[in-house]
Amino acid sequence: MREKIIHKSAELFLTLGFKSVTMDDIAHEMGISKKTIYVHFANKTKLVEAVTFNLFDTICCGIDDICENASNPIEELYSIKMFVMQHLKNETSSPQYQLKKYYPKIHNELKYKQFEKMHKSVQESLEHGVVTDVFRGTIDVDFISRMYFTGMTGIKDNMFFPPEHYEMNYLMESYLEYHLRAIVTEKGLQILNKFITSNQS
Repeated sequence: MREKIIHKSAELFLTLGFKSVTMDDIAHEMGISKKTIYVHFANKTKLVEAVTFNLFDTICCGIDDICENASNPIEELYSIKMFVMQHLKNETSSPQYQLKKYYPKIHNELKYKQFEKMHKSVQESLEHGVVTDVFRGTIDVDFISRMYFTGMTGIKDNMFFPPEHYEMNYLMESYLEYHLRAIVTEKGLQILNKFITSNQS
């Protein structure tokens, strides 16, 4: 039951927002009593925390699978982008923004976990790209890995990129191209151009 509550709550939070969804809404959607939810979660904050970290773990497992099977680091980044977008339902309700505003402690903890995970996987991806001549050998892997995380976090800030003007898919697509164009070799640019062309069509 605990897993079912987490799964349904994640669906509702990502679609409608962390603030908008009440414990009553979740109970109603699941056809259970509110008391049943409170058996597993002391309050809504505990539920939000469980949903957030469960989703994080799920995405991490998916990213690990992609990293193992991608044929090159550029394909890897595009596949991760698609995977994350599917799991976050295009972030129509700006869950990241709502999490930061209404649950700052959970948001900060999540951000730290995201940084640890992304910093390590992006570093490995960059190093692989250098070895395979997809990325320039002169790049500072640690610096670029940190910049990539900062940029990916920055595009989710509603103050700078208001959702009524920017779709998340467009922002991620544009940032990915911006990031890759700065570090690719000629060989890498050919691969990148194929992805850009196929995405546009």
